[in-house]
Amino acid sequence: MTAARFLPPLRWLRRYDRPTFGADARAGATVGVLLIPQGMAYAALAGMPPITGLYAAIVALLVYALLGTSNYSSVAPVAIDSLLVAAAVAPLADGDPARYVALAGLLAVLTGVLQIGAGVLRVGTLVSFISVPVISGFTTAAALTIAASQLKDFFGVAGGGGSTTLVDTVAGLVPRLGGISPATLAVGVGAVAALLLLRRVVPRAPGPLIVVVAAALVVLLPGLSGEVAVLGEVPAGLPGFALPSLDPGDVGALLPAAAALALVSYLESISTATTFARRTRRRVDANGELIGIGAANVAVGFFRGFTVAAGFSRGAVNFGAGARTPMSGVLAAVVVAVALVTITPLLALMPKVALAAIIMVAVASLVDVRGARSIARVRRSDLVALVATFLATLVLGPATGLGVGAAVSIVVFLRQSARPHLPELGRVPGTARYRNLARHDDAGTDPSVALFRLDAPLYFANSRAVADRIGDAVALRPQLRAVVLDASSLAWIDYTGTEVLAELDDALRAAGVALHLAATRGPVSDVLARSADSAALLTEGRMHADVAAAVRALDLDPGSPLRPDGPGTAGPARDTLGGT
Repeated sequence: MTAARFLPPLRWLRRYDRPTFGADARAGATVGVLLIPQGMAYAALAGMPPITGLYAAIVALLVYALLGTSNYSSVAPVAIDSLLVAAAVAPLADGDPARYVALAGLLAVLTGVLQIGAGVLRVGTLVSFISVPVISGFTTAAALTIAASQLKDFFGVAGGGGSTTLVDTVAGLVPRLGGISPATLAVGVGAVAALLLLRRVVPRAPGPLIVVVAAALVVLLPGLSGEVAVLGEVPAGLPGFALPSLDPGDVGALLPAAAALALVSYLESISTATTFARRTRRRVDANGELIGIGAANVAVGFFRGFTVAAGFSRGAVNFGAGARTPMSGVLAAVVVAVALVTITPLLALMPKVALAAIIMVAVASLVDVRGARSIARVRRSDLVALVATFLATLVLGPATGLGVGAAVSIVVFLRQSARPHLPELGRVPGTARYRNLARHDDAGTDPSVALFRLDAPLYFANSRAVADRIGDAVALRPQLRAVVLDASSLAWIDYTGTEVLAELDDALRAAGVALHLAATRGPVSDVLARSADSAALLTEGRMHADVAAAVRALDLDPGSPLRPDGPGTAGPARDTLGGT
């Protein structure tokens, strides 16, 4: 192991030159300018003072540049994580702003510690256990919830905030709709329209910054001054060290939310890093990314920040602006820091409705209707996991919704795993190929032999179902004298599988039926060889190289449709797609 593995800058700094710095400087300036309004907007979404979004951005960008593995990821506050922070911290803070900030810092530290621990244990690939339908349902519901949470500021109504479920947010907002501020609504609609127009016409322009500056100028016009709420006083200066709450009770209360945030934050970050790595034919270290994101979260927790992740939209801006190394993140942090020192009086003039518009436009892309339609078209069982996650997130909140989705996804998987695909086979005329009778009408079979192919592992969850299916077929066919199990798709077998296979062999033997295995893979053969209960299959020569060899060993009548050596039979041929 080399030091460069733990400190990625040791790799890219060796080749760093002036043109690279110029490219990074342009990208860093672009992202830094974007982060100023975005960071403050996401802080407000998290229930934090807006300035803490900039604190979190500065610290996260610097730490990630030191330990992160992606050249293009921009680590700072993101919308979904901010919603999760609000959901976890608000019930514990009891309306105390200082305690709220301390708890949010503790939550960031716990999130980072879990991520670093996962990275050290090298379990980054376990993220694949969260299915795409669950992620799609979660992000869509979270996006709708986030957008609804901004309607209070968008309409300029008092109260109605603080909830992190769509149902409660809407219920709290509806009674207040009579107090809509026409001036605020007009500025909000204009801000949304301007953001969408800039994204379409000038995609590389810092749309959020342009919009908040324009909105700030608009609300200063005679007749609007005082009619549209602004942020108000914003403290100047860089973030200072602040020890978060370390009360054991708070730690225990926040741990479940920290686990959810650790997962969601990593999912966002690794998907962003992987997307841009593929475009540049580079590789992202999943475990290194866990450590980089985790370290950034731990650091922001000690500087009055809250949980961060790599946002795809910021990464796209960074990539599109020409970033070449993580130095672009360092320079973006410098831009934000300079803003904190020099222009906080101007930041105080930002209209809250403009920040709400920025968030609403940003999360609109997370509503994945096209993905839901595709999932429904491809596999309905996956749609169950998506819908369950979506509804649970809307009604119960983001952390619970993600847990419900993961649980439903596991249940669907176990249900499918317990009912494996076990087609009965027949021989395709003129060939030595044996194919699914349900898909090949011309395939021939023999009443004295049943051929099955198991398209799954044979283990504790499904072995009884496999044995019962074969046993039922035997019971219905009095002329049957042999069962051949094509094991070419059986990737592995556990101890329960060997036990059930031996029991099936004994039951078939008692009924006068011989069990044969065909095309058994090496690892499966090794397990069977070590099992005393399965020894008869080996010693009696009932394990064969392929189905054709197994059928030949049965010494069927010359005219049997299953015989692979009949007149005009061709050798094995490659299957066509969907032909089995």
